[in-house]
Amino acid sequence: MADLSFANETDASRYTLHRGDDLVSILDYRDDGRTVAMTRAYTVPVFRGRGYAAEIVARAVAELEQRGDRRVRPICWYVADWFTAHPEHAELLAQAPRGS
Repeated sequence: MADLSFANETDASRYTLHRGDDLVSILDYRDDGRTVAMTRAYTVPVFRGRGYAAEIVARAVAELEQRGDRRVRPICWYVADWFTAHPEHAELLAQAPRGS
């Protein structure tokens, strides 16, 4: 997946993944300054089944780990499943508020 370009479009509150000129996947988020709530992972239908959703989540997680100043709240089911499959990144997860 070396021919992919990843970007954090902060003005739009989303990460994007392009293959050449084609937008293949989007990861929407809300950032409150402490926690990044990942709300929706989406892959353009013609590009589904190629691992792009996993790739965009992995790259977003890597960026947040490198920054070190945010936790992740996986609102999107796909992101939650990704963290379940990658327990080595569990330290990045925000704790659920009490009573949730």
